[in-house]
Amino acid sequence: MKIRLKEMEEEATALRQMHAKVGNEMASKQDPAAGGSSLANREEVDSRSVFVGNVDYSCTPEEVQQHFQSCGTVNRVTIRTDKFGQPKGYAYVEFLQSEAVQEALHLNESELHGRQLKVTVKRTNVPGMKQHRPRRPNPFMVYQSRGAIIPPFLYSPYGYGKIPRFRMPMRYSPYY
Repeated sequence: MKIRLKEMEEEATALRQMHAKVGNEMASKQDPAAGGSSLANREEVDSRSVFVGNVDYSCTPEEVQQHFQSCGTVNRVTIRTDKFGQPKGYAYVEFLQSEAVQEALHLNESELHGRQLKVTVKRTNVPGMKQHRPRRPNPFMVYQSRGAIIPPFLYSPYGYGKIPRFRMPMRYSPYY
């Protein structure tokens, strides 16, 4: 039994070493510019980007790039789409220099394809910072607490819209 336990411990240490080796290899292969994995890298990219709202659905990234070319060199244009591939109506424009963001903000309320664009600074999304909105109670639902006994005149056991027939129940019911 002790021999088997020792073999299992040796296997576990070998697996831990292999896992650490693979983790180090994957970390070295990951490109920080393309992945955007670290929060500092994302903040740096977001400081060079702007959010463009009210983009026409027929607009292409090339047209958005030409519109913002006067501000500076455009690195990337991302037009967000839904799961069916249809544009959502907004885009992100990333510049090579952070000074181009201030120039792009001057293009707020400019027109592209007959629509007035809304240009703002792109914010950095912090995971886990979503505001929690609790559910509101529905006034049409009857909420019963576990410990309280609700008298029968406060709620209708017959359901909404049904009229009771005012007969005595045939059997004893402990629920009302």
